[in-house]
Amino acid sequence: MEEPQKSAVRVRLDKWLWAARFYKTRSQASEAIHGGHVKGGGDRLKAGHSVAVGEQIEIVKDGVTWVVEVVELSDRRGKGADAQRLYRETDEGKARRLAQIEALKAAAASAPYLRGRPTKRDRRAIDRLQSGSIRISSSHKRPFEGEDN
Repeated sequence: MEEPQKSAVRVRLDKWLWAARFYKTRSQASEAIHGGHVKGGGDRLKAGHSVAVGEQIEIVKDGVTWVVEVVELSDRRGKGADAQRLYRETDEGKARRLAQIEALKAAAASAPYLRGRPTKRDRRAIDRLQSGSIRISSSHKRPFEGEDN
């Protein structure tokens, strides 16, 4: 029996995303597609969309946008090196993705570092701040603006 030609092979989008290792499971790939995180030519795609070689796909995952061109078709998940052969990232897409990663790192660096669960004392301080009743001892009291001493 002859092997089908590359152009005759039809692969569903969710299978291709799974095989290219963008998602761990096909159901995660399908959920991302239904959520509008995968686009082709600016339009939302369906999970059953047949992927074609040369097609450009935009994938938004974890706040980072991948713009890839389909180089090969496969419906089987293999090694990571094999998965990278299925697509080629565009130059402008790679530059945009790296800029997004740097922005995320900068935002994470400026965020306050919280070490796990707050203590009872920390929780009470948070509750006081949220309720607006901040307790100030009498030695730290300052007169309000426009108030005379």
